[in-house]
Amino acid sequence: MPDNIFEHPRLAAVYDPLDPDRSDLDHYAAMVEEFGARAVLDVGCGTGTFATMLAARGVDVVGVDPAAASLDVARGKPHADAVTWIHGDATTLPPLQVDLAVMTGNVAQVFLTEEEWAATLAGVRAALRPGGRFVFETRDPAKEAWRRWTREATHAVVDVPGVGEVESWNDGTDVEEDRGPGTYVTFRGVVRFASDGAELRSTSTLWFRGRELLDASLEAAGFVVDEVRDAPDRPGLEFVYVTHRPAED
Repeated sequence: MPDNIFEHPRLAAVYDPLDPDRSDLDHYAAMVEEFGARAVLDVGCGTGTFATMLAARGVDVVGVDPAAASLDVARGKPHADAVTWIHGDATTLPPLQVDLAVMTGNVAQVFLTEEEWAATLAGVRAALRPGGRFVFETRDPAKEAWRRWTREATHAVVDVPGVGEVESWNDGTDVEEDRGPGTYVTFRGVVRFASDGAELRSTSTLWFRGRELLDASLEAAGFVVDEVRDAPDRPGLEFVYVTHRPAED
């Protein structure tokens, strides 16, 4: 089930204003050009920022997400009519043959078991044409990004047009290193609406895995890892995997 921050209609409606800097998507758009992709699958498309960005450039885009409220926001954006929106996940896709599949943001880390991750990889692989590429990012656990997810570092107040002043912050983080391979980090966020004093909370858990675990899972799913790049927006903090489905499949 999607986290409240994506599924609650009121939280989904302010998701973009509370995180307006999406320059992290620029290097993914550049990879679409680099690989000559004309058909792209955006897994975990959320409120559709990346999908509509590509659609505006004439790319054939399919955006899939399990959060209906986020998809409602996405469908209201410019160029949304050019995107095929699917309420679901990578395991529930119709037959596709895309050139490139992407997972931006923290999407690759929301799958909390080996079984969920393997099923997602199988769904992505099936959606790719032979030779098609799969690109995703995931945070390097050695950098312990969660240490910076404090109230002091995350507190913000934004005046959202049509909504009013919205205050947000992280309200606590739990780290589990004995739950399984890798590290599991649970963090709790709060969003407060000045207009009526409503305070809405959301709890999220991410699975941080190192290169060895990720490489093994990709190989088991039938992907070939071409390279692991740095993330231009978070240099030294993330792995950006560039993989492909073998052409001989």
